[in-house]
Amino acid sequence: MSASQRREEILTLLKKNRGKTLSASLIASRFHVSRQIIVGDIALLRAGGADIVSTARGYLLQGGGEGVVRVITCRHDETGLVEELYVIVDNGGAALDISVEHPVYGVISAPLRIFSRYDVDELARALSEHHAAPLLSLNDGIHSHTISCPDEASYRRICTLLREKGILLEGLLEG
Repeated sequence: MSASQRREEILTLLKKNRGKTLSASLIASRFHVSRQIIVGDIALLRAGGADIVSTARGYLLQGGGEGVVRVITCRHDETGLVEELYVIVDNGGAALDISVEHPVYGVISAPLRIFSRYDVDELARALSEHHAAPLLSLNDGIHSHTISCPDEASYRRICTLLREKGILLEGLLEG
């Protein structure tokens, strides 16, 4: 299970137990990871808009559960990076992370926390300034993002636009 899939499952678990507090240790044992990994996952979910509250006893999902967190799989070269991320943020979404499958190292994932065009431009600037290749270059442009959207309509709109641009990989779309 990838990190982005685990975060989706954590959110699903919290939704199923809405109103109940679940400890980080309990969640960690369910996914066979450390408690610290869960703490990081919760931070990323919160950054994406999930209404998760920390208590002395653990985590609790509040609110009406309107937000949508999904994983999408895309393919493009380095020149499509800005276009892809603009589509996500311009349509109400946030790109929380990126994951690629490496033939030697397995899944490599990194947080992005892209919420606006400014964030997209800063990522592009940093890659250029450091002469760094984006992770998508490790796997012929194929990569996944965990995206957070305010509602299902926003998620579907993002998918439609990415599909029209030839960026969304249909067979690997999750959610």
